[in-house]
Amino acid sequence: MAMKKAKRMAAFSASVFAELAAYRKQRHHLHDEWIDLSVGSPDLPPAPFVREALARYAHEPNAYGYTLKGIREFHEAVAEYYRTSHGVTLDPETEVTYVIGSQDGLVHLPIVFADPGDVILLPDPGYPAYAAGVAMAEAEPYFLPLKEENGFLPDLGAIPEEIAKRAVIMFLNFPGNPVPAMATESFYREVVEFAKRYNVLVVSDFAYGELYYDGNKPVSFLSVPGAKDVGVEINSLSKSYHMAGCRVGYVCGNAEVIRAFAEFKSNLDYGIFWPIQKAAAEALRDGAPFCAQTRAIYQARRDALVSGLAEIGWHVDRPQAGMFVWAKIPDGFTSLSFTNELIDRAGVVVTPGHAFGPSGEGYVRIALVQPEEVLRRAVAKLSATGLFASSAARRR
Repeated sequence: MAMKKAKRMAAFSASVFAELAAYRKQRHHLHDEWIDLSVGSPDLPPAPFVREALARYAHEPNAYGYTLKGIREFHEAVAEYYRTSHGVTLDPETEVTYVIGSQDGLVHLPIVFADPGDVILLPDPGYPAYAAGVAMAEAEPYFLPLKEENGFLPDLGAIPEEIAKRAVIMFLNFPGNPVPAMATESFYREVVEFAKRYNVLVVSDFAYGELYYDGNKPVSFLSVPGAKDVGVEINSLSKSYHMAGCRVGYVCGNAEVIRAFAEFKSNLDYGIFWPIQKAAAEALRDGAPFCAQTRAIYQARRDALVSGLAEIGWHVDRPQAGMFVWAKIPDGFTSLSFTNELIDRAGVVVTPGHAFGPSGEGYVRIALVQPEEVLRRAVAKLSATGLFASSAARRR
């Protein structure tokens, strides 16, 4: 029997990571060691106290029922985290709700707030889940190019008036994925003004808010005056607390948005496993020292990789935050051809920039998801390809 797929499925295809895995499988015989720096999944475990809490609560005999709207303790922990970390006051009852990982919110919010034909403003390059949400809502994407000359911040003034009037949602992601750029308070003030003028819901993806370096703490969108009037911030414990498989996160901010989204969610799922929420609440309350240790680890990895690449002639920007390096590729390649070249000649896997949007062409994303010594071996393998020899020679 031939199964008919919905027309909306035309917007979905195999992920770039599946394609990379398939290509690597074809080339598996070329290298004894493979170093995968493509998928942005933390390689480190959660803090011991979080693992202990999860195991402890899982032994409770009453832990296995539905949690429905999320437990009060988790919502209160989110509110307390925002108060102490960002100076933001949140009502845990009306301005916080759970998500099953931040992707749950990123993909589903457009269904709640966009109709077919509405415009949704997306960062370009940007996290692929944004486009997935647009497709599910049958809305239209309008890409906001993140250009190096603008500090990788979108130029709101360049948005055509007719597009701004049709826009209903704007996604922002700072510190970003794949571009680890940092937003300024002045930029966020401009965003608030734009959102109020055109009645646009702002969704700030703050997944990397705890992964910052050299003491340069990112600005929370909600900390800017007027932000709660126009938007929400979404976060998870996947990256900062290494709880990716637990699928626990939150949306916070505008109470009207939270209420509508929670109503939608009540028709989709029955909450997050109670022990996970309890452990997540402990992580948010007591995890500051752990986050500081994590930052030190990632900063050391960043320095090892960026300095090593510079030595072989590949000069890339040193990220101020996030868990990625956004690297401009040498002339003569596309992002995909360069990625395949690294697989074939070095056994090093990175992500081609075009996978994140049109403006990603000419770049690759390198994830800091391996220990320093593995990153140094990756640099040595890249050096052996000879792809960067002429640049290194000119530098000397």
